[in-house]
Amino acid sequence: MFVGTFEHSLDDKGRVVLPVTFRAQFGPDKGFLSQWDCCLGLWTEDGFADVARRLTDKIRDGQAPQDAMRAFASNAREVSPDSQGRITIAPPLRDFARLDRDVVLIGAIDRIEVWDAARWNDQVGVADDSLVKAVTALGL
Repeated sequence: MFVGTFEHSLDDKGRVVLPVTFRAQFGPDKGFLSQWDCCLGLWTEDGFADVARRLTDKIRDGQAPQDAMRAFASNAREVSPDSQGRITIAPPLRDFARLDRDVVLIGAIDRIEVWDAARWNDQVGVADDSLVKAVTALGL
């Protein structure tokens, strides 16, 4: 389970250090990085397969367009942390998420999200409000 918020910087080669707590869940295994909701999502191999299966089911049921799977899969990159715990974020993915130098990595339970720091700062208030509404509506 991925939780927490960590501020990092991209280096000149587009690499970012994964926090130790996140790295421990990947171990020596690969992960998958793809476009997500105004950010990038990073999943373990099993987590990525699960999202792909769920998206496929939604497409089959007519609840999502086929283009959603095309974007999700064609833009995905297999990544593995190097000996210093860094992953490389390909230029097209950096462009999609508008990643500049300062980034924020957040745990989102089943994935890690990689945000441009300024975009995350704009989003965090909206996310807080959404949590309050969800907790209230669901009676949690």
